[in-house]
Amino acid sequence: MKLTDENCKPVMTGESSLSDQAVKELAIQIPGWTIQDKSIDKEFQFRDFKGSIAFVNKVADLAEKQNHHPDICIFYSKVKLVLSTHKIGGLSRNDFILAAKIDLLV
Repeated sequence: MKLTDENCKPVMTGESSLSDQAVKELAIQIPGWTIQDKSIDKEFQFRDFKGSIAFVNKVADLAEKQNHHPDICIFYSKVKLVLSTHKIGGLSRNDFILAAKIDLLV
């Protein structure tokens, strides 16, 4: 199943983060995202500040619907998103689902 066809599910405290192998397999479906130790991130470039804010508003709406929220940094015409599942201190499938859905917004 494609990540874009899935929805984020509640994560329970104490649940394990994804294995390195699972991260590698899921990363194939989100090209352009950088895998960090306990997060994934991507920068998006826009024409101007207004474009950045319009994108952030779309991301915010999506994040609310999925109940999974990225860290967002806005640098005038650039937006950096960082995804991690803070409750488990690492990456969950939800991070990859949301990343794939965010890619559909641009």
